[in-house]
Amino acid sequence: MIATGIDFVRAARRVREHIGQRHRYIHILNVARTAVRLARVHGADPTQARTAGLFHDLARLYPAERLLRECAERGMPIDGFEHANPIVLHARLGAELARDWFGVGDEAILSAIRKHTVAAATMSPLDEILYLADGLEPGRAYAGRAEMLALAFDDLATAMKAHLSEALAYQRERQFTPAPQMLAALDHYAHMEPALSECEGLREKRSA
Repeated sequence: MIATGIDFVRAARRVREHIGQRHRYIHILNVARTAVRLARVHGADPTQARTAGLFHDLARLYPAERLLRECAERGMPIDGFEHANPIVLHARLGAELARDWFGVGDEAILSAIRKHTVAAATMSPLDEILYLADGLEPGRAYAGRAEMLALAFDDLATAMKAHLSEALAYQRERQFTPAPQMLAALDHYAHMEPALSECEGLREKRSA
């Protein structure tokens, strides 16, 4: 656990050295900071949020072959979608690296790291916070991001519905196959009718 500012600086230095890419490291810091802000607003643990944010992309720049190999070596099950799209494995492998390299034993933090890319049917507030922080941090430059982030500060579940709906629309427009986990997550939040109206409102703003 990153309990103090000094702990964070030391861990961040190690993350930066491992990542080796300035752009990705800046994204990681932005996610950690955004996660802390969301946690404070929604009554979650800011330390857990900051820790999850700092370690969420430890394996993000690994090539597909390495992701598949390291997951297999650890005995991690790999489904058909993951075999076809190895990049999504960086989330689950990243949780293992956080545990092994940084001693993260808090299952709530590890769960958030595992689910930050394709989400899941069942997500805790911390899972939602990291998922949304990853997609909505200020370094992401796309129309409607700021409005979506404002929605996340207002209501996590509503923002999850809206963000997942946007992600699905983006993937279908480009004829990408969505992850089964993402579809399960979207089905879970489907009863959130206010989220649908918010999402439509955001789309109107983007097309204006």
